[in-house]
Amino acid sequence: MRAPATERPLTVGSAEGPEDPFPLRLSGPVIKGFGRGSKELQIPTANIPIGGLRVGGCETVESGVYYGYAGLDLPATTDGDGKVFPMVMSIGWNPFYKNSVRSVEVHIIHTFPKDFYGVQMNLVILGFIRPEFDYVSKEALIEDIRMDIRVGVNSLERDKYRKFKNDPYLTDFER
Repeated sequence: MRAPATERPLTVGSAEGPEDPFPLRLSGPVIKGFGRGSKELQIPTANIPIGGLRVGGCETVESGVYYGYAGLDLPATTDGDGKVFPMVMSIGWNPFYKNSVRSVEVHIIHTFPKDFYGVQMNLVILGFIRPEFDYVSKEALIEDIRMDIRVGVNSLERDKYRKFKNDPYLTDFER
């Protein structure tokens, strides 16, 4: 069990840019999750199906917390600020909640006026923040997620990572 967030670096990943196996590219429609992100944790998530979550078509992606960019095929009236946003995401079993199903939960670092279930989401994952943990309390989990968000944002602000915001994969919704 993990106590509240301990001191850790405020950036992760090489200053020279993403290292193998990154960047990873994933895609899927936004689906309903467990309903905990917005309501219980006050950290909304956009979930995609776990199917197809592979590196190079064969190796399963390690459970843990990652950072990168999310592209959303949003209707023009949903959000006028753009279609590509920084994100942190969890891939795993969520041991605090004792899930029996592995999930992909993406926290897009942007405030949206409404839900967008069914919208295509393309992800470019640029780095690994930390492994998946269990927690002693919901408050400790929330504190660690907030720290993950700070680490993800700080890591993406570096030039070698920021350039991936323009990756054509993020806005190629015709695949």
